[in-house]
Formats: sequence, C-alpha cells, structure tokens
Amino acid sequence: MNEDVVAAVAAAHRRDWAQVLATTAQLTRDLDLAEECTQDAYAQALLVWPDSGVPARPGAWLTQVARNRARDVLRRESRFRRTLPLLVAEETVPGPEDGLVADDRLRLLFTCCHPALAREAQVALTLRLVCGLSTAEVARAFLVPESTMAARITRAKKKIATARIPYRVPSSDQLGERVGAVLQVVHLIYTTGHTAPSGPELIRPDLSGCAVDLARLLHLLMPTDAEVSALLALLLLNDARAAGRVGPDGRLRLLAEQDRSTWDTELIAEGAALLTDALRRGPPTRYAVEAAIAAVHAEARTWEETDWAEIVALYTVLQRMWPHSPVVQLNRAAAIGMRDGPRAGLDALTPLLREPALATYSYLSATHADFLRRLGDWPAAAVAYEEALTLTGNEVERAFLTDRLTEVRRHLP
Repeated sequence: MNEDVVAAVAAAHRRDWAQVLATTAQLTRDLDLAEECTQDAYAQALLVWPDSGVPARPGAWLTQVARNRARDVLRRESRFRRTLPLLVAEETVPGPEDGLVADDRLRLLFTCCHPALAREAQVALTLRLVCGLSTAEVARAFLVPESTMAARITRAKKKIATARIPYRVPSSDQLGERVGAVLQVVHLIYTTGHTAPSGPELIRPDLSGCAVDLARLLHLLMPTDAEVSALLALLLLNDARAAGRVGPDGRLRLLAEQDRSTWDTELIAEGAALLTDALRRGPPTRYAVEAAIAAVHAEARTWEETDWAEIVALYTVLQRMWPHSPVVQLNRAAAIGMRDGPRAGLDALTPLLREPALATYSYLSATHADFLRRLGDWPAAAVAYEEALTLTGNEVERAFLTDRLTEVRRHLP
C-alpha cells in the first residue's frame, strides 16, 4: 500500500469525514445508507488514488463518490419501488473546501444531539457519525463492549427514523435551547479525553481533539454566539497545557511541577481572545467562567504567580451560577486550600465528604488526602489515598497516587 496515499486518506478522514457524511445524508435522508456510502468512498480512495494521484480537493472527490454511490442505491430502490425519482436528481456537489455546505455538518450535529435521544446515545452518535470514530473506538472510550456500543448506536439511528426526528438545524426560536445540549455533548467528549477514565494513557487525544474540532465547527457556523465562543475558549485554554501534564518518564505532573515552556502559547492567546469576545457579547455563561479560570492558570508565568484569590473568586461566581454541582464546590475547596492553606481547604471540603453524588468520585478522596498529607496527618492521609486508588481506573493517576501513598506510609510507625 502506498504510504503517501494512506496518509492522505487518513488526513481526509480526520478533516472531511463529517462533511462527506452530512452532505450524503442530505441526499439519502438515511443515516445508515449515508454512512455506508461514505465508508465506500474512503475505500475507493485507497484503490484509486495510488494510480490517479491524490486529488487537489480530496473532500470534494470523496463527497462526489459517496453521493454517486448513494444515487446508484437510490436508483435501484426507485426502480424497485417505482418511486422516489426526485431523490436522485443530478446536481453539482460542492466539496468541504468550498465552505458553502457547512450547514450540513451543523445539521448532522444537531440531529445526533436531538433531545429525544438519551445523552449516552447523543455522545455515541456524535463520535461515530460526526467525528468518524469506529464503533470499537467509541466503545473503548466509554468502557463498554463493542457489541453493546454497536447496539446503542443502532438503537439511536432507529429512534431518529421512527421518531421522525428532522434532519435540520433548529429554527431560530429553538436554536438557543438546542445548542445547549450540543455544547454539553462536546464538553463531555472533551473531558473524557482530557483525563481518560481508564487505561494506560492520561489523555485520549483522539477524543479531546474531536471535541476541539467540533467546537471550532460550531464557532465557524455560529460565530456570534457567546456561549459557543466561551466553550471553544475553555477547550483551547485547557488543551494548550496538555503537553505539560505528563513528563518524559510518563508520570503525571501536577500544575506546580509542569514545564510551562511546553504550553502552546498560540492556543492560549486564541482562547483568551475568544473569551474576551464572548464576555463582550453578553453576560458570562458557565463556560465563560470556567474559561476565565483556565485563563488565569494559563497566563501565570510561574506556579508562584498563580492568582489563587482570583481563582477562588471565579469559582464562587461559578457556584452561584451552578449551585447544585458538588464538583464545583470541590474545585473551589481545592482553590481555597491553595490560597489560604490546607486547613482552610480541608474545612471547605469536609461537608462534601457526606455528599452522595461524590461517593465514588476519586478526586474528592485525592484532594482530601492531599490536604491531610500537607497537614501531617499521616494515618488519615494514607486511608484517603487508599480510597482514591480504589476509585481510579487510569494507570497514570494510579501510579501518582501510589507514589503519594508510599511517601505517606514512610511516616507511619
């Protein structure tokens, strides 16, 4: 197999999959058929491009092949049923590079995130159809067998068909309500990739990268929406620091230990500019406040220059906006511990130890353990680290917690 062609097809898959599928679905009105034809187009590229060369506009080539395949199928069905002739009308098809059919991707994204679908189905469909991940990859991301994920995706597609969920962007009077669900799905995909729930790697760049691409797509199509801008800012400001989170030895690096020269300054500047634009367009949203917290971290030249007073203040604002989130309360307690010391942090965190929603949340135990370690309460710290270890499935985080537990146990009699 020609390696250059394989690389070109892989690049086209990352860049153009959603557009090719969305444009084909616009013709077929059938997600399964659109997906089949899109896969066939990529397979054709592997066969044809070694002889013909990689086309100047790979996305347009793939779109044309996928839609031609769809027309063939629809023609056969039309002859069989003696109906549906209008669905296969010839037309000029622009490719992704034209920027004229971007609404097709938005249409596909809103369909995958339709409120009639359960959240887990929304995420699975978005990853499969918009991001182009295989069913096996989506299954690995969410710790379920491939057969389970395949069934989940199939049920979601059937739901779209049987519930006659329209394949379109919501009308303007519904857009504000519907875009929130889309942003939640994109944010969930990012957080799952930012720190993988399990496995040998701390970060799943395939998931976090997919989420950033989706957020960029939304911003491209809705550039004046403040909430969309704020979400993209949040993802970029966090993603900019990804390279520093794991050291050359594969060990987790806390924020205080990270080599800040590895941070992506261009992404930080882009995220800060997007945040400024979002705040100029309207009152701060949840994503804007979270992006502001990320910006304070990203713009501190050293750990010592981190403005913990500002971060605590921003978490206080976020807590008022999102009063029922125990995770926000936990993060605020951690920030208080940095601003005022471990005793103050522990006092802020203690009420959360009785919070049922955090009963299996490993970061509560890990933060509790850290405060106790810094206070020199070695027996209690050891118990808290042991608890955090039982709740953590990520191997990089487990290695970090094991090191801390070993350190604490050295102080025990």
